[in-house]
Amino acid sequence: MRTIKAQHRAVSAPIADLTTYRALPTPAVEHIDPFLFLNHHGPQVYRPGNRGLPFGPHPHRGFETVTFILAGDIMHQDSSGHQSVIEAGGVQWMTAGSGLIHSEISSDHFKQTGGDLEILQLWVNLPARHKMVPPHYQGLQKADIPEVTLADGRARLHAVSGTWAGQTGAVQPLADIQLATIDLEAGAMLDFTIPAARSIFFYTIRGKLRVNEQETEARTLTEFHHDGDDLHIEALTDAVLLLGHALPFEEPIVAYGPFVMNTEQEIQQAYQDYRAGRFGTWQH
Repeated sequence: MRTIKAQHRAVSAPIADLTTYRALPTPAVEHIDPFLFLNHHGPQVYRPGNRGLPFGPHPHRGFETVTFILAGDIMHQDSSGHQSVIEAGGVQWMTAGSGLIHSEISSDHFKQTGGDLEILQLWVNLPARHKMVPPHYQGLQKADIPEVTLADGRARLHAVSGTWAGQTGAVQPLADIQLATIDLEAGAMLDFTIPAARSIFFYTIRGKLRVNEQETEARTLTEFHHDGDDLHIEALTDAVLLLGHALPFEEPIVAYGPFVMNTEQEIQQAYQDYRAGRFGTWQH
């Protein structure tokens, strides 16, 4: 059984009027290779006639963003020509690669009517050999994500990437990154075998869980040692979990603003390329 290294409570980091908790990085943990960053937006209720999400056009290079829409919606647009509105239960998987400009704002409908909003955005590193791949975007609605029923019907796993309980996920990423969200009813028990060499990403979104004999609660990131293969999860209340795992890349990480590369020189080049218009043309 894996032993737990530490538990990290997400820290409050509001963005304008958007309630935000940052689970990674925090003063206690910089990254869990290759998982770089997690913001938990909401839950909150927007009034009718709101301004929506504040994430206007901005660039990225060298990593991937995986955005989980738990409530509300996101309208995505980028300089590679992709555009979509993804609703509750859906996921956006964007490979920034060599660089693009994108925005993540609320749909006109949401801004008019308001409603519940809760979103997670996870940044996943790309290995050096893939950092300059062409940008790619995949927008998945809830119905596009395979669901697996576990724990005698008391848990529902949404297979976002990789393979879970024999079910292939909706996305097959460049690197072997396995991600799922799991809805658990109180009393549900789950067991996973994850090789000790792989990093585990375990973020409790809602509710209370016990994992490998230690309790965890909402907005908590649990960090594990690389010393065992077994993960045993018990739901102490109804709960929602973001679970992922991957082999560490064990490469240098140089992150500055919206770029994540392997060297300072590559960061400087990213800024030069962005200013020179090499990330594409932004058109509203």
